[in-house]
Amino acid sequence: MQIGMTMPVMEPDLDAGLLRQWAQGVDEGPFSSLCWGERIAFDNPEALTLLGALAAWTDRVPLITTVVVPQLHDPILLAKSLATGDMLCGGRLTVGIGVGGRQEDYLAVGADPSTQTMREMAKRVAIMKQVWSGEKITDSVLPVGPVPVQQGGPRLLVGTIGPKTLRHAAGWADGLAGITLDLDVAKQDELFEVGRTAWAQAGKPPPHLATSFWFALGDPERARTQIHRHLRHYMNWIPAEIVDAMAPATGWAGTEEQLAGVLRAFAAVGTSEVHLIPTSSDLDQLRRVADVVADFQQKGA
Repeated sequence: MQIGMTMPVMEPDLDAGLLRQWAQGVDEGPFSSLCWGERIAFDNPEALTLLGALAAWTDRVPLITTVVVPQLHDPILLAKSLATGDMLCGGRLTVGIGVGGRQEDYLAVGADPSTQTMREMAKRVAIMKQVWSGEKITDSVLPVGPVPVQQGGPRLLVGTIGPKTLRHAAGWADGLAGITLDLDVAKQDELFEVGRTAWAQAGKPPPHLATSFWFALGDPERARTQIHRHLRHYMNWIPAEIVDAMAPATGWAGTEEQLAGVLRAFAAVGTSEVHLIPTSSDLDQLRRVADVVADFQQKGA
């Protein structure tokens, strides 16, 4: 099982120096991927601009957007931006695609909220794939470039937690970029089995099955408080009392040994990759998790 790390882009008070340190720390460490997501009506860095910086700041680690919402963008310009990112990082890009869970992001960019559906998302993915294949789909003299380093474009993962959406994506996606709030391994395995079946029925190779969860390392009580603070900031579209009720059972908080045990449990059900989501921008959290991941890999878990 591979283990990736998410950039702390949803934390407050970020700057270029700290983001660069995180990116380079992940690149130097044992991680299988460097992930980040998209929000519009929030104080996080813009996802595609950050892609260019991450391509420049790293040399080794695969880059994964988890996730970009194509309905928030012109699909041809989005395809061009992602192809440029794939070129800049030397073909290390994987694109997580989702419909997005916040209507305010649609309204912020003037996108039609009625397009917040899998069907509309799939239409835009089809356009992007046409662009990446070099097909001339506009009245321009030349097709829209650049040509991605990866033939046919970056690998695509669908960002979802629902079986219906996962089945729908089998026609165009290469796998899943999911998330678990309560770390219910059995429930994740059920979703993975939906993916395996849907991909097989579509006549495609087995899907890449990734999940993610928020984490905080340290004294369990203090770590749980850290997660609670992060969720209060990140989940600002949800009433605070609901976030407060969710927080005790959302994400994972504890020691290095306990984290290793959680990772082993996900590996046991055939998880392809876990994307860890930090709840602090403290670089010490990154260093400590890197040690856990290195030991996990050394033991061949």
